[in-house]
Amino acid sequence: MTEFTWLDILRNLLLAARWTVALSVIAFVGGGLIGFLLLVIRLSGKPLATAFVAGYVQLFQGIPLLVQLFLAYYGIGLFGINTSPWVAAGAGLTLYTSAFLTEIWRGCVLAIPRGQWEASQSLALNFGEQLRHIILPQAFRIAIPPTVGFLVQVIKGTALASVIGFMELTRAGKTIANATFSPFLIFSCVAVLYFMLCYPVSRYAKSLERKINADR
Repeated sequence: MTEFTWLDILRNLLLAARWTVALSVIAFVGGGLIGFLLLVIRLSGKPLATAFVAGYVQLFQGIPLLVQLFLAYYGIGLFGINTSPWVAAGAGLTLYTSAFLTEIWRGCVLAIPRGQWEASQSLALNFGEQLRHIILPQAFRIAIPPTVGFLVQVIKGTALASVIGFMELTRAGKTIANATFSPFLIFSCVAVLYFMLCYPVSRYAKSLERKINADR
């Protein structure tokens, strides 16, 4: 590593880690918004809408994320849109995240006793009011730990964006390893940085789960 000092390597890896965090936030927030919309549509009970959301979830859960990123990168260009790794990685990870969050949140809603729905119906609440005032506040408490825990999977999933040219932590590590001829040391540093990003989130999710279980 004659041309690189450890300070240079660490600085470049930390710069790349910013884009890992940024992509994770985009995918998580975007996926959360789409996932919530899909959840409401599925809970509406309309057969066509329910079948559409179920098919959407099965599709994006059944296709490997790596393949989804390739399809996003090469598929967006078919519509005449100038595809960049940013756009493709953001779109692919957002759709992937939305499918999983929809199912996570659906499971949390199903965990609410059926009597809560019946009680809200007896108060002459419509579907939207039932969700807003009765069901979702209870499901929200149950959903917090698995939702925060899934963020860890999103962070680790950003590593696959390196294959379409997105300069996140893994791709930066590969570039530096090729230049320094020290792949084991460089990717050890990459692993440590991923651990530093994921471990606090994982611990926070577990602490939330313990707190909610204690309150219940």
